[in-house]
Amino acid sequence: MASLSIRIDLDPQGRIGPGKIALLEAIARTGSISAAGRAMEMSYRRAWDLVDELGQIFGQPVVHSQTGGKHGGGARLTTFGEELVARYRAIESLTAKAAKAHLDFLQNEIRAASAEKVG
Repeated sequence: MASLSIRIDLDPQGRIGPGKIALLEAIARTGSISAAGRAMEMSYRRAWDLVDELGQIFGQPVVHSQTGGKHGGGARLTTFGEELVARYRAIESLTAKAAKAHLDFLQNEIRAASAEKVG
């Protein structure tokens, strides 16, 4: 099935795409930057760098983290981080709906070409 992958270029600040959004969703799910990184098979450093990059792009944090200690550490999305994920997913959904007929056409052409090779 054909699908879209959306990357939003926010020049000159940077870009957001499925990887960064998936990382934020994993942080929301796990309550931890390191656990989210592990779930996505990336180092804590890489996960933290991506979170920091998003904060730099938007001029505000997307994750609130608490260092370890007696009650342990953790991380959660800020209100803006939650809004960023929701708006990205909305853009992704609207774009997929708008492109569905075109994607279906392309996928059908691949199926037709495969059928011709077999037949």
